[in-house]
Amino acid sequence: MKALLLIAFALTLGCTNAQTMNKMKLNAGIITEKLQETKKFYTEVLNFGVSFENEIYLLLHTPNKLAEISFLQPKHPSQKPVFQSKFNGKGVYLTVEVENVDEVYERLKEKGVQMEIEIRDEPWGDRHFAIKDPNGIGIDIVTYTKPEE
Repeated sequence: MKALLLIAFALTLGCTNAQTMNKMKLNAGIITEKLQETKKFYTEVLNFGVSFENEIYLLLHTPNKLAEISFLQPKHPSQKPVFQSKFNGKGVYLTVEVENVDEVYERLKEKGVQMEIEIRDEPWGDRHFAIKDPNGIGIDIVTYTKPEE
C-alpha cells in the first residue's frame, strides 16, 4: 500500500511539474541606470505600454501585450549580487516582428529616430531595419518574408 501511495505521489508530482513547465513565459531583463530614458524610448518610439513600474523596476509590454521586457536599476540594496551589475551595452539584441515593416520604418524616420541599419531585404527572408535603445541594445524590426529561391 505504501509503495502504491509513493508511486501515485510521484506520478502526481511529475504531472504537476509537466503542467508548470508548459505554462512558462519568458521576460528578458536589462539592468540599467537609464530607467526614465528607457521608458520614454519604448513608450514613445515603439508604442510599448507600462505593465508595472516603481523607483527601481520597469516592466513594459508590446502594443498587443504578447511580450514583455523589464529593466532594473543596478546596485540597489534590495537586490542580490546576481542582479547588481549594469548592462555594459554590448552583446544583446532584440527582434520586434511587425506586420508592415515599411510603415514602422517611415513612422520612426518621421520621428527622427536614428537608423543603425536602413531598411532592406535579406536573402534568408527578412525585410528589416535596426535602431538602438538608450542602453545601446540593437533592435531589429522585421517583417518575415519568403527566402529568395
